[in-house]
Amino acid sequence: MLAIPYAFARRFGVVLQAHEGSHAAIAMRAGADPKVLLELRRHLARPFDVEFVAVEEFDRLLSDRYAMDGQAAAVAAGTLGLGDELDMLAGDMPTADDLLDTADDAPAIRLINGIIADAARNGVSDIHVEPYETGLVVRMRIDGVLRETLRMPPHVAPVVVSRIKVMARLDIAERRVPQDGRIGLTLGGKLLDVRVSTLPSRAGERVVLRILDKDNAGIDMDVLGLSPAINAILKEALSEPNGIVLVTGPTGSGKTTTLYAALRTLNDGSSNILTVEDPVEYAMDGVGQTQVNPKVGLTFAAGLRAILRQDPDVVMVGEIRDRETAEIAVQASLTGHLVLSTVHTNDAVGAITRMRDMKIEPFLLASTLRAVIAQRLVRKLCEHCRKPVQASGSVSALLGFDPGAVVYEPVGCEQCSHTGFKGRIGVFEAIRIDETIRRLINDGGDESIIARHAFLHAPNLGSAARQLVRDGQTTPEEAVRVSRRDMADIEAPLVVEPETGA
Repeated sequence: MLAIPYAFARRFGVVLQAHEGSHAAIAMRAGADPKVLLELRRHLARPFDVEFVAVEEFDRLLSDRYAMDGQAAAVAAGTLGLGDELDMLAGDMPTADDLLDTADDAPAIRLINGIIADAARNGVSDIHVEPYETGLVVRMRIDGVLRETLRMPPHVAPVVVSRIKVMARLDIAERRVPQDGRIGLTLGGKLLDVRVSTLPSRAGERVVLRILDKDNAGIDMDVLGLSPAINAILKEALSEPNGIVLVTGPTGSGKTTTLYAALRTLNDGSSNILTVEDPVEYAMDGVGQTQVNPKVGLTFAAGLRAILRQDPDVVMVGEIRDRETAEIAVQASLTGHLVLSTVHTNDAVGAITRMRDMKIEPFLLASTLRAVIAQRLVRKLCEHCRKPVQASGSVSALLGFDPGAVVYEPVGCEQCSHTGFKGRIGVFEAIRIDETIRRLINDGGDESIIARHAFLHAPNLGSAARQLVRDGQTTPEEAVRVSRRDMADIEAPLVVEPETGA
């Protein structure tokens, strides 16, 4: 396979962009020494075209070429030539006696580097390191589903956990209480922020590493996957000079990514944008970000109260989880601030009920709330191997499809690592608070009445998920999983015409 070693590419400013037959294309960093092309010609043993690119563009190409390359885990683990077989490195870990006899933890370092690099390459969101009496298990959450990727002898658990704690600057001598930290890493020029959480368990300390790709902080609203109607609702709400915009959904549904995309839209240099988060997940230039610290009394409420004295135009609160924070957010919106936040509810209408449960007066909620977005993430079918099939009678009845409707099911191929799925896609519903809903909130209307009006001409989570099934982007099982409640509330079925041909 034609390749340029990463260290050589980064040092001398050359990246292999493409190669076809006996010819190759090279991108060269502006200002790099052209003499390196002689050595590159000797290494590649074929002619090539050279394109000079700006430093920023070269850094992006370097990251795309190497950070997500199949050799990333092997390079990070120091096992180049063995591929990314972490099992081989895990097998080289010393036994318990050897670990006690030596202070050399190089195998543990290489193993952890390889695990994190492999996770970043495969789009893993969380790494679970779980000690049991029978062994140390490493599981990774890929597209929302946990899969076991590595199993090691139980003797190595203390060394692996201690090494992770050293990297996260945690107290390795304290094993009785939970600890939280973070690790900043660079993988092929790609910035990764890893949040580390430890929890004492019966067989040792469990560790969960959440991988935050800092590139996600640069996502625009146009690439979130919002429908044109929901995109218009959100942009219209963000253009308001004051009020509250809420994003709801379970943990891991992409709420933070949506909020950061909204902040990016508002971050034009003319507004003072301040946030209080737990924790700050992505650094964003031009935005003042504060992290809560309950140990010193800096809660969401205290942080929100403080940043309101910093002359903000837009305030983002990581989560409204208690009455005090909700009251301050409402008061902030009443005094001319645009407040963005999240609430943990099942759907968009549930956020209104949740705010009322926090003892927010209905007339205040009606006058301050501008829009509510609810979202889920479903696994996306691999476009290379998905297979059309005729939906069974039970599936058609559950989804409201016509009998004989065509749906797609996963197969598995090299492109999707034989899982049948590749990536995730968002399912959204949105409520724009108009005069009718404002009156219903003020009068204490229940969820069903508000929902009936809000989704009279707009899709709810259930119908949005069904549309993704109809378009062949996900499976009926995924649609039912994220919107089971809405499926039961279907009144008008979604009519699907059977497809003809292959």
